[in-house]
Amino acid sequence: MPRRRKGKARARKKHNQTRADSKSHKRVQEAAAVGDESPSCSSVLDGDPQRPSATETSSTYQGSWRPSSTTITSSGALDTRSDKGDKSQDKEHSWSSEVPSPETSCSDLLTTKLDLLEQFLLCKYEMQEPILKEDMLKIVGEINPDQFADLIKTASDHIEAVFAVDLKEVDSSNHAYDLVSKLNLPNNGRVYAGNGLPKTGLLMSILGVIFMKGNSATEEDIWKFLNIMEVYAGREHRIYGEPWKLINTDLVQLQYLEYRQVPDSDPARYEFLWGPRARAETSKMQVLQFLAKGGDTGPSAFSPWYEEALRDEERTRATESVRAATGATARHDITALAALTPSDV
Repeated sequence: MPRRRKGKARARKKHNQTRADSKSHKRVQEAAAVGDESPSCSSVLDGDPQRPSATETSSTYQGSWRPSSTTITSSGALDTRSDKGDKSQDKEHSWSSEVPSPETSCSDLLTTKLDLLEQFLLCKYEMQEPILKEDMLKIVGEINPDQFADLIKTASDHIEAVFAVDLKEVDSSNHAYDLVSKLNLPNNGRVYAGNGLPKTGLLMSILGVIFMKGNSATEEDIWKFLNIMEVYAGREHRIYGEPWKLINTDLVQLQYLEYRQVPDSDPARYEFLWGPRARAETSKMQVLQFLAKGGDTGPSAFSPWYEEALRDEERTRATESVRAATGATARHDITALAALTPSDV
């Protein structure tokens, strides 16, 4: 009997962890919604009880980024799981939560701290204000160093999986950090001047669709994907502005996307390809890693695209090796030529 109880306990723990992972994107989206409701981040830092919680603001944010459980699966299809399964599972396992254990209470507290930390990081990014370690410590309150490190890593992983930005230390003397775009988009991923949230995650997702569609995706395919994310051409979006302008004009002009007519199409149809800056700044493997992080899996799950990405990596390394060898030979020839005296000529 004790062994059976331990088995059930392990099963409940695994179930809860799976649910927590599947909802991580939703928490980040809700944190972004909260971050947009105030001109400053002080209410998060001060723990303002009047500030709406992430849960209370979730309905205002639906569709601002891809739905929390909308991801590109390893089969290349779009996975649009709803929360119905979670609710039924909540009901099925309700007996286990009727009497909260100390472990559950501690987990709930850490989840609350994590939500606040994600709100704070996104708010600081949006307002282009420095992220200070001392402020993060104020948000999480009484916590041991290991738990603090874990919270920072988890929060940054969640944000990275949605927005394609990395938390990096930018001033070691003041322990200041910033969320840095994975691509060199203008204004650190915001694209447009002024405050705002990153557009990098959207671009990385589009690059993923193009890759999985055979390295070119029709305009219809791209907008079908975006519509599932509740991003529509001609409809203002709180993160992306006017999406058609961002994608069909700005990202094309910035050379991250190529937009051209499908050869021999009549009537004319159009398609997207990776632009030269996308090819220079990222790779198929890095795009798969981004998609995998969003789907709580690894890039190797995206077969056969993973094999294609590996071949690209190998070709890149081979090309770099040839360039390095050619450069070394050229430098040797120049050195030898410089060492010649007039009598040698």
